Amino acid sequence: MRAVRFESFRAAPALVEVPDPVCPPRGAVVTVHATGVCRSDWHAWQGHDDSVQLPHVPGHEFAGTVDQVGEEATGFAPGDRVTAPFILACGRCEQCRAGASQVCSAQRQPGFDLPGSWAEKVVVLEADHNLVALPDAIDMTLAAGLGCRVGTAHHAVRAQAAVAPGEQVAVFGCGGLGLACVMVARAAGADVVAVDVSDRALEAAAALGATPVRAGADAVDRVREATDGGAHVTVDALGSAATARAAISSLRPRGRHVQVGLLLGEDADPSLPMGRVIADELTIRGSHGLAVAEYRELMEDVATGRLDLGATVGRVIEAAELPAAMLAMDAPPTHAGMTVARWR
Repeated sequence: MRAVRFESFRAAPALVEVPDPVCPPRGAVVTVHATGVCRSDWHAWQGHDDSVQLPHVPGHEFAGTVDQVGEEATGFAPGDRVTAPFILACGRCEQCRAGASQVCSAQRQPGFDLPGSWAEKVVVLEADHNLVALPDAIDMTLAAGLGCRVGTAHHAVRAQAAVAPGEQVAVFGCGGLGLACVMVARAAGADVVAVDVSDRALEAAAALGATPVRAGADAVDRVREATDGGAHVTVDALGSAATARAAISSLRPRGRHVQVGLLLGEDADPSLPMGRVIADELTIRGSHGLAVAEYRELMEDVATGRLDLGATVGRVIEAAELPAAMLAMDAPPTHAGMTVARWR
């Protein structure tokens, strides 16, 4: 099969031929129709994740059809339209039994410690637990972001932040993940302020109903002004020391901050305004992926039109363009929304 692979960190990826994957007894092999291009893929390529072993096939958000199922998997059959969260959980540990598979103690991740979906086929472990049936009405290109961008945003905003109608939410960073957070927060009935350095990103956020604020030295003051003294909820969807600090500083007393953007490399251990956290009784919560159990609510939001997946996709490319897309992430984005690559 064809796959995009890099042989060493920061070396240009290439489209190559690799052996087809072997189907595990409880797993499945999925023929990838569409896969996302995510900032997390760039972090893996940069060597920021020590679980990545070389040579490596990146990619962790995808939609496709079942090609093979293992002899111990019973819930799916070849030809089924499916997606999966990027966290492949064991289905048996304490966290999985409690419905919190996104923090499974034995989790595996395509595109990180497993070969990823920048390939014509990808393995999904524990298929009966991790595969999610994809309704015919949802296009594969749009569904590719459900396992990461849209699903991660849904978990961050709905589960971790517990955003309520009428609340003020500020989203810092409006790439694919940030725009999905804007969309989910708006669907929950919140007023949203979107912060970014890019005019395109701010225009895209405004089109989703958010109030745009340009990132800069006065961004915190402008967010606090736009939210009548501070947001109830802030979300750092970019992942940097600067955005995390600005987001926490933009909260009103007893506000909630959700850190969903990865803090890696030089930003892995940032200093945060803990004095304000104590004095104003602020809450800081992490958010990691989406539990399999949450897909039903997510699919209902899509089916009813509360979430328009089309608004999250900024560019569609062919799989052969994936190496160039990886290299392009070294520079600021030239478009808003997520990039999706089609294998077929």
